[in-house]
Amino acid sequence: MTHKIDFSTASSSAIIATLGKRLDEIRLSRNIAQADLAEEAGISRSTLTRLSDGKPVSLDSFVRIMQALRLTDHLAALLPDPAVRPVDRVRFDGAKRQRASSRRTEPAEWRWAEEARDEE
Repeated sequence: MTHKIDFSTASSSAIIATLGKRLDEIRLSRNIAQADLAEEAGISRSTLTRLSDGKPVSLDSFVRIMQALRLTDHLAALLPDPAVRPVDRVRFDGAKRQRASSRRTEPAEWRWAEEARDEE
């Protein structure tokens, strides 16, 4: 069963539900019992059931389930590699970014000194 979802517009609960269903389908396609997968992942069966039912579980439990299903190579696809930005490499002269820049405020509207005195 295919669960199509637009991750860019879906709510976090819809994404969790979809991921839980997909993991459960993978488990079933490999003919693995819930109890066996839970034991392999080092989590309780109820935690696995909660994820399958679309309820949130800890990130640690999610990763353990992915590891037990031998899906760890897919974890890298969850987040892009922040180091692969050629523009930043040139801008920072090859140095690695250490912190985010501060927010810039909009400058106040510029006026002639005479205009400012006339308004007073």
